Amino acid sequence: MNSARVARAEAAYLGLALGDALGATVEFMTPREIAQRYGVHGEIRGGGWLNIKPGQVTDDTTMALALGKAILDDNGEVSALSCARAFDAWMRGKPIDIGNTVRRNLVAFRRSGDPEAKPSEFDAGNGAAMRVLPVALALFGRDEATIRAGVRAQAHVTHHNPASDAACECIVLAVQQFMRGAPLSAVYRRCILPYVTANPECSYRTRRRENPSGWIVETMQVVLQSLMQTDSFESCLVDAVNRGGDADTTGAIVGMLAGACYGIEAIPPRWIRALDPAVSLACRNQARALMACADKATGAT
Repeated sequence: MNSARVARAEAAYLGLALGDALGATVEFMTPREIAQRYGVHGEIRGGGWLNIKPGQVTDDTTMALALGKAILDDNGEVSALSCARAFDAWMRGKPIDIGNTVRRNLVAFRRSGDPEAKPSEFDAGNGAAMRVLPVALALFGRDEATIRAGVRAQAHVTHHNPASDAACECIVLAVQQFMRGAPLSAVYRRCILPYVTANPECSYRTRRRENPSGWIVETMQVVLQSLMQTDSFESCLVDAVNRGGDADTTGAIVGMLAGACYGIEAIPPRWIRALDPAVSLACRNQARALMACADKATGAT
């Protein structure tokens, strides 16, 4: 395996978990409330409305790990039915948090056995985007049609919506470009600019988005603003989560992108030390295993 590429994959996965853990503390708070309580929130300290332990993660990370296991069990392929079964098992495990759209469509899957939720204009949440990283890793090096199909296969289990699809595809393609060593300027031209051109409501060139909801448009505005307007892993995540709102998910998504962009060396060691050791190990191991599947599928070395 390409060691530099694997390191970026690990950084992306750790970034997801760190953004989740950092953001969970201030989820549903406003920027003013965050400033009054913490000044600038930049430490993994736990608490928040879920009263998590320091370093604990939420559904953003645990759903990604469940998805990654399903993909690994299918030898690197993304099967909608396997994804649905994995998510259903995850929900039966009584996770610390679960989004309403995810819950509703997984209950529908239990009843129908159909792994694809019905298309809905109301399912434009960020729940499919927060967990999509394993698809980016497992399908690295595959053709774009296969990648987009894999993205939608996992997304449509709970979020069958074109706005969700577009965001998930942008995130996956951007992560893969970063893993190839592309700088942010190149990823902007190849992935972000085409995305915001086709989805202008998601443009980061607008007023600063604060207190974002779970709507994918507001999520992507925060993610792109934080990614494009900062210059380090730490500043990117701190900028995103201090906007409050759905901070664990904006933190998770920007964390996977920033991890892939800046690499493992850019992640603050104090954050890695603070992360739940079992989660840290699971993220690292799954990143390596998914990249091994990708190499096997493409014949890469």
